[in-house]
Amino acid sequence: MKKKSIVVLSCAVLWTALAGAQETPQSNLQRTILSAGIHQIDTQLAFTPEQHAIGLMFRRDMPQHEGMLFVFSNPRQQCFWMKNTLIPLTAAFVADDGTIVNLEDMKPQTTESHCSKKPVRFVLEMNQGWFVKKGVKAGSKLAGNPFSAGR
Repeated sequence: MKKKSIVVLSCAVLWTALAGAQETPQSNLQRTILSAGIHQIDTQLAFTPEQHAIGLMFRRDMPQHEGMLFVFSNPRQQCFWMKNTLIPLTAAFVADDGTIVNLEDMKPQTTESHCSKKPVRFVLEMNQGWFVKKGVKAGSKLAGNPFSAGR
């Protein structure tokens, strides 16, 4: 009986630790510098399904010059939502050559889907308003290593 109580307590402690970790923002992701014309973006890279799923969830803020680039292995229609995301973001759906296909403003803590207008492998999330302030819109081109020729 005592052994069963210890196992149950251990499972409860582990579950609590995992639940707490799920509410922690991602950190220590690989980074790269992207550019949109003269504007540089310090970009965190999300490559894995787990990194994609967490994205920018649970962050209370993000510096204006930073963003997160989601990198997928194959082009397809990408759809994003904002569950557990606390800051308003804009998603730029980006073609292989760095051309922005479309931009979608997203409200915090919603499950409304925001999708690319055509299949893409890249999605760049920035603070809402960044693209407008910098004059970056659909048809604008991003530059940087992920968009290099030969991809």
